[in-house]
Amino acid sequence: MSADYKLVPYGISDFEQLRKENKYLVDKTMFFEKMERAGHFLFLVRPRRFGKSLFLDMLESYYDINQKDNFQELFKGLYVAEHPTKEQGEFLVLHLNFSMVGSNLDTLYEDFNIYLSRRCEFFAKKYAEYYPEGFVEDMLREKTGMGMLNRIYDASHELRLKLYLIVDEYDNFTNNVLNVKGQRAYHELTHGIGFYRDIFKLFKPMFHRIIMLGVSPITLDDLTSGYNIALNMSLDARFNQMLGFSEEEVRQMIRYYKEVGAIGEDKTEDDIIADMKPWYDNYCFARRSFATDPKMFNCDMVCYYMSTLVDTGDRPEDLVDPNTMTDYGKLKRLIEIDRMEESRLSTIHEIAEKGYILGTVVSHFPAERIMDYDNFVSLLYYYGMLTIGGVRGETLKLIIPNNNVRIQYYQYMFDEYQNINALPTAALRSVYDSAALDGDWRPLIEFICKAYHDTTAIRQLIEGERNLQGFMNAYLTLTNYYQVAPEMEFSHGYCDFFLLPNYLTYPMVAHSYILELKYLKSDATEAEAEKQWTEAVDQIKTYAADKKLQSMLHGSTLHPIVIQIKGYDLVKYEEIKA
Repeated sequence: MSADYKLVPYGISDFEQLRKENKYLVDKTMFFEKMERAGHFLFLVRPRRFGKSLFLDMLESYYDINQKDNFQELFKGLYVAEHPTKEQGEFLVLHLNFSMVGSNLDTLYEDFNIYLSRRCEFFAKKYAEYYPEGFVEDMLREKTGMGMLNRIYDASHELRLKLYLIVDEYDNFTNNVLNVKGQRAYHELTHGIGFYRDIFKLFKPMFHRIIMLGVSPITLDDLTSGYNIALNMSLDARFNQMLGFSEEEVRQMIRYYKEVGAIGEDKTEDDIIADMKPWYDNYCFARRSFATDPKMFNCDMVCYYMSTLVDTGDRPEDLVDPNTMTDYGKLKRLIEIDRMEESRLSTIHEIAEKGYILGTVVSHFPAERIMDYDNFVSLLYYYGMLTIGGVRGETLKLIIPNNNVRIQYYQYMFDEYQNINALPTAALRSVYDSAALDGDWRPLIEFICKAYHDTTAIRQLIEGERNLQGFMNAYLTLTNYYQVAPEMEFSHGYCDFFLLPNYLTYPMVAHSYILELKYLKSDATEAEAEKQWTEAVDQIKTYAADKKLQSMLHGSTLHPIVIQIKGYDLVKYEEIKA
């Protein structure tokens, strides 16, 4: 194995560091010329952990006048090295990252002012040679960050210096205010004479080019009269693949590490892709791209997986990066802004239970209209909790992109169920041990169905087939032994649940399961129950014989199980023999 191969850049957002340390880089520089043609004032929303910060740092290195002489060294081997644009190395760049500003409402203005002042001071010292003697000292006499920014603009305009503004996480602290303090506090910050609104008024006339990235279009909409942006790239097909990795880009990464001997021969390219794909793939960010472009992987997740694989020789034990659990907390607060609307709760349930929802994605909306159906669905899309999974006229089929996101929905529902009727999760782990290791599945089904009975008995509103599916989803995904696939297609039908052993991490799991879940209303007759049972048995026998399913078992023993629930009660459950 070569001792000098490129390391995986997991967690690194400093482009210059990445290049100097010779780390692996997926080339996205072909988008620079597309951005220049698209407009001078650009805005892009993408989910968290999609490589936004590294991309912006790469942009800064490309356009920074101080890096002009280092251009070939920094970008050697990348697309833009052979296809530089006219504006390469032509700008003085002010790079702001609003995640560095706190969200304490009592000190928010002071914190923002301190941050902006420090960034202006850094800018002035970095580019001092382009300004008259004494400029830095004069600028530092200003008492506010906005005053310093005005001083930079005045001097730059007089000297005909071109300024480029990069804003990362433009909506970070405003979203925190919205999530924690609610709409009233957020409105005071972004409307009327709010200081954040004032700073946006300064931006457009000051800078020759501007790029802003964030995770939500809410803040921008509330500031549009202060900053009239020219192009929102978020839903533009030209930029669908700008962030994230395509499957071919992931395969190229795998091939590279295979070629240098950093991945063992026992791990094939197809096996690694098959392992990652259900967890990190399937994002689409533009309606027009759905039928033409490859679906995109979450690049941070891919780097998390590949870094572990290269460093240890094995894939991560937990396929979901533990750092993403902070995203779940932010999502939960966002869902519950001010108060939990029943319509929002119903939307979350529908998505979790069906795996998709029909709607449209709107490009912007104000915070006070977050409860509107299309706006709330759009917000879930922008946060990466939904993605485009189908197009029908003007309507989109918005789906849960992958298991990583699906777990977050189920965790939310599980927390809700636990608030209604707390259950001993330690006992659930024990029955999962029996089902996975010994094939003793009855205690597991009895445990979950009793939990369903007890919870629905307290809150009768959640009786029904869809809610039963959601409940089962929430509890079946509480184990790491299995990848739980709801509504998986086998033999031209859809099996309710397929519990596929997570064999790479838990090779000791010897038993797999397909579950056909049948629901009867409380007043159903015996004849109806018998007819439903007979149909379910025929269905599950067909699924169990499917060649694709058989190829996925990896030597485990398959248990086809039919479960019948009437109202709140488990009435029949059996393993069906072929």
